[in-house]
Amino acid sequence: MGQPPSRPKPAISRSEWGLLVLLAAVQFTNILDFVIIMPLAPLAKRDFQITSEQFGHAVAAYGFASFVGTILAAKYLDRFGRKAALLTLYLGFTVSTLMCGLAPTYETLVIARAVTGLFGGVVGAAVMAIIGDVFADYRRGTAMGAVMSSFAIASIVGVPLGLLLAENFGTGAPFVALAVVSALVWASTFFVMPSFRGHLAKGHPPASMWGLAAEPNHLLAFSFTVFLVLGTFCVVPYLADSLVANAGQQMTNLKYVYLVAGGFTLVSTNLVGRLADRYGKLPVFRIMGTASIVTILIVTNLPPLPLWVVILATTSLMVATSARMVPAMALVTASAAPAVRGGFLSLNAAVQSAAMGLASEIGGRLIAQSDDGQLSGYPIVGLIAAGSAVVSLLLAGVLRSAESGVVHVPAKEGVVVAEAAV
Repeated sequence: MGQPPSRPKPAISRSEWGLLVLLAAVQFTNILDFVIIMPLAPLAKRDFQITSEQFGHAVAAYGFASFVGTILAAKYLDRFGRKAALLTLYLGFTVSTLMCGLAPTYETLVIARAVTGLFGGVVGAAVMAIIGDVFADYRRGTAMGAVMSSFAIASIVGVPLGLLLAENFGTGAPFVALAVVSALVWASTFFVMPSFRGHLAKGHPPASMWGLAAEPNHLLAFSFTVFLVLGTFCVVPYLADSLVANAGQQMTNLKYVYLVAGGFTLVSTNLVGRLADRYGKLPVFRIMGTASIVTILIVTNLPPLPLWVVILATTSLMVATSARMVPAMALVTASAAPAVRGGFLSLNAAVQSAAMGLASEIGGRLIAQSDDGQLSGYPIVGLIAAGSAVVSLLLAGVLRSAESGVVHVPAKEGVVVAEAAV
């Protein structure tokens, strides 16, 4: 009596691991659809007889549509059960991905990419909302780490297989295969996932768009997201070019760079998630965020080096930047109350899409190819990214959780039970 309750252990039941596998599969297909288009540039330009600028429009169509889709969804995402919302959005994503694979002309490809982006950004928000509802703060880092490791799997498995399919069967083949996999994941989700309607139980009316955006803690989270994204996406889109132009690598070496980096990232995201639950989200984020600043400055200033040194540097960068996203997303998710979490995360996804576009624009305007083939301006971009990462470290310290308390209900075997803030 009189003693504070002991902190629950961040154990995850077998049924909850099954849920995480489903969510990770959804995120794997969603992320792979986004990243596979970039290395397909040479083949797409050949198949559709388009220029690099036109290909850039096809890539940009996804990001712009994702921004629009997440803005529109913010008002409605919390009005429905989490499962119903996810299945509806994911079905739209699956069909539009198939449209990308079957697109006969460049114009139809651009339209299909835009439709895919319209659904894809909101799918990610719906997944994060489910994690936020089911896993209380003291377990959320582990859950985030497991689901976010799908990015590493996409890099290790998805991209090489997608390129192999494209080389043998054409640009659309990876998207057709991805649509088939997505359809299987959709069916599994339909039959296995619970409905998750706990956020509707209290009968709160859905928050207005202005209410979601004007909440002070939400504004801090949005600002945090912007600087977090700027601290990565100013650098990453131009990484492959810089390794060839500045670090003296052959194009054939790039697959080894991404393979090794993806393998280590797969391990690190899960490990960092567990560490965040054990030692706290903020301290772990600050450690990994500081490491990302150091690695950004190193990678953006690489001279011609042996392959093993380049692999070491780029792997360190990808491990640090991806690992910091695990506690970062846990902090962002906790900054909204469960009743408005879906709409908030949808708005946050819109902010993230806009920040990614801004980061790419910054990099594109500052980086140029000199007469000797070097990428000039990349070190300056690295300084901007590092400065943005420093700001994100400061903003993380002022974010506040909207979860005043947590009721822990142990899950019976085979049943996933949501933990709700009270």
